[in-house]
Amino acid sequence: MEGISKDKFKKVPMDVSKGDTMARPRMGYWQDAWRRLKTNKVAMLSIIVLLTLIIMTIIGPHLNGYSYKTVDPSKVNMKPNSEHWFGTDELGRDVFSRVWQAGRISMIIGILGAIIDTIIGCIYGGIAAYFGGKVDNIMMRIVEILISIPYLIVVILISIVTESRSLGTMILSLTLTGWCGMARLVRGQMLQVKQQEYIMAAETLGVSPWKIITKHLIPNVLGIVIVAITFDIPGYIFAETFLSYIGLGVQPPNTSWGALASAAQQNFIFYPHQMFFPSLMIALTMLSFTLLGDGLRDALDPKLRQ
Repeated sequence: MEGISKDKFKKVPMDVSKGDTMARPRMGYWQDAWRRLKTNKVAMLSIIVLLTLIIMTIIGPHLNGYSYKTVDPSKVNMKPNSEHWFGTDELGRDVFSRVWQAGRISMIIGILGAIIDTIIGCIYGGIAAYFGGKVDNIMMRIVEILISIPYLIVVILISIVTESRSLGTMILSLTLTGWCGMARLVRGQMLQVKQQEYIMAAETLGVSPWKIITKHLIPNVLGIVIVAITFDIPGYIFAETFLSYIGLGVQPPNTSWGALASAAQQNFIFYPHQMFFPSLMIALTMLSFTLLGDGLRDALDPKLRQ
């Protein structure tokens, strides 16, 4: 310091009135989670892919002017070309329109199934965790019984009883026992939150159990629930795909990605493009939701907040 001139230094006055000024603006939990999610390039790419797929399922069937139901015997099993972008199937129907029409069914089943799963699971798990004791034991034994029943048996039984294989029947079949996993997850998380002081304070002030569950318990496990939803959606899509592949899914004239893949397997050796496109959409959707779930898990982890 002896070789440095005093002219190099400048005295900065101290403003006492600014002592409590924050160095950066206040940032809430969800704002911070979004900030960290934006830095995850893989998760953001997954969001872009999913948004593109959803938009295409809405507008895709109308882009090239061919209806997904129109049969043209003169254009059977055509390869992808400028007129039919994904080619045609064994009945001369446009594969491009059918792929995006099928995507509507698969996406609806995946998203709607996950929403129903979440609502029932959160309420059921929240009640079991809050009351505990015998109520918890009885409710969890019921969940264990339901979760041990293979969903394939449930689908077959409901199809026989209702004599229908419609979209509503498929959603009912998959969600009848599908909520059990969410209920167990929510119950486990709420048992930890239940021991917090603000829950005890709410009980002391006479807040009703329903309000404590909906206003305090469920919102505090919402981050984990959101991550679980992103893993549930591809699970429902895969389940629907499998059922459609073995002939237990939606029936013509409706179609799904699984139904398209099932119909294309007979001609796979000669016309592989008929199976390639629905299989590609299934893979992209499931992969994108899974990668988005990983990104959300990291972004919503309060231990990683800075």
